[in-house]
Amino acid sequence: MPELVDANPLTLWRAYVPQWSYLPLSGEGSARFGGRWNPVGVPTIYAARELSSAWAEYNQGFVQHPALIAQLELKGARLIDTTEPDVLREWGIHEGIHQSEWRSDLDNGAVPSTHVAHQRFVKAGVDGVMYPSFMSPGGSCVALWRWNVAGGPVLGIVDPEGRLPTSPASWRKS
Repeated sequence: MPELVDANPLTLWRAYVPQWSYLPLSGEGSARFGGRWNPVGVPTIYAARELSSAWAEYNQGFVQHPALIAQLELKGARLIDTTEPDVLREWGIHEGIHQSEWRSDLDNGAVPSTHVAHQRFVKAGVDGVMYPSFMSPGGSCVALWRWNVAGGPVLGIVDPEGRLPTSPASWRKS
C-alpha cells in the first residue's frame, strides 16, 4: 500500500466551469469525457498545487474562458508522486508518460499509457497521482480518483463565508 505523501493537509487549487459552482467536488465532467489520468466512466478531480497552474491547465493555453477558482484541502490521500523519477522507476513507468498524447491515443483506439498506469495504481489502493503540469512548467497537479468515501481521503472546499451556491438555482437560462 502506498504511503501518504504527507500527513499534513494538501492545499490544491481547482479551476472549473462557473455553471457548476454548486458542485466544486464533483468529478462527473471527467467521468463523462475521460481525462489524462482517468478513462471515461471514472469520476476524477483534477486540481493543481499552485493557483497559476490551475488557471493554465484549465485554459490549456487557448482562449481564456471564464472560470471559478476554488481552494481545496485534501487529507489522508495515498498519492503516487510521478514528478519523482525514482517513483516512476519503482513502478516501472517510463518518464515519457508525462508527454504522452493521451487524446490522440484514444482517437486512434489505443489505451493511453496514463490509463494503464491508472489501472495499476487503483489495484494497488492508490487514491490519486501527482504529476507535472503540462501547461505550467515547474507546476504540479493532482488527479484524485477516490475521495469522501468511507475509509478514503477527505477532500473539502475552502469556503469560510459560504459564498458558493448549493444548488443550480443561481443560474438562470438566458
